[in-house]
Amino acid sequence: MSDIIVSSRDTRIEGESPLDAVSFSNVRYSWPGPSPFSLTIKKFTLGSGEKLLLVGPSGSGKSTFLSLLAGIVAPTQGRIDVLGTEMAKLSGSGRDRFRVDHFGIIFQMFNLLPYASLIDNVLLPLRFSRTRRANAERDGSLDAVARGLLAALGLDETVIATVKAANLSVGQQQRVAAARALIGAPPILVADEPTSALDRNTEEAFLKLLFAQSEKAGTSVIMVSHDEGLAPHFDRVVRLQDIAVSSRGAKQ
Repeated sequence: MSDIIVSSRDTRIEGESPLDAVSFSNVRYSWPGPSPFSLTIKKFTLGSGEKLLLVGPSGSGKSTFLSLLAGIVAPTQGRIDVLGTEMAKLSGSGRDRFRVDHFGIIFQMFNLLPYASLIDNVLLPLRFSRTRRANAERDGSLDAVARGLLAALGLDETVIATVKAANLSVGQQQRVAAARALIGAPPILVADEPTSALDRNTEEAFLKLLFAQSEKAGTSVIMVSHDEGLAPHFDRVVRLQDIAVSSRGAKQ
C-alpha cells in the first residue's frame, strides 16, 4: 500500500460540507519570476461525486488553479483540503504520491505513449500507484480491466488489440486517455480541455461515456474548458472569474 494515507479524522474547516472532496479557503499563489503572476481564491469546493465544469478564457489562471488542486504547486498562503487531507502538510514528494494515488488526469494533448499498445497506455498509472493497482486488481486481471474500460468508452476490440496509440484518431486517443485516468477508480478526475478538438456530436458522446464510468466508480469530476456550451452535461458550472482574482505583470 502507499505510504500516503487519506486521514480518517475530521480536518475540515468550520462550515465545510462533509461531502466535499476538495475545499479551498483563502488561497493565494504567487509566481515572482520575470513575468509575475498571482491567483487568489477565497473559497471553492468540489462535492463528492459531483461533475463540475470550470470555465474561463485563456490566460485567466485555469492551469494554475489545476496545479494547486492536484498539488503540483503549493499555495503561498491559505488552505487546500483534498479528501480530508490538508495538502500543505505534505512534502513535495508526498503531494506527488498523493496525486498519483487519488487523481486521474486527462491532459489537453492526451500525452499518450505513441508506440505503446493501448493496454500499456491505460495501465501506466498502475506502475506508480500501488493503491490504484490494488483497486484495479479487485475487478480481475489488469489486462481485462483495461480492455473493459476501453470497450466501455467505445473502442472496438480490433483497435484495442492491434493499433498503437500513434495511429489513433483524435477521438480514439481521447478515449484511451480517459481509460488511463479512470483505471483504479481514483476519487477525483481532472480533465483539462479534453474535448477542444472534437465536434459537438462526438463531444457529447464522449461525455456520456466518461460520466457513465465516473459515476460507476463514484469519482468526482472537474473539467476545465472555455466552452460554456458544455454546461448542460454537468451538475454545476463555476466561472473562474467569479471565484478567483488573477494579476499579471505587476510586482507581487
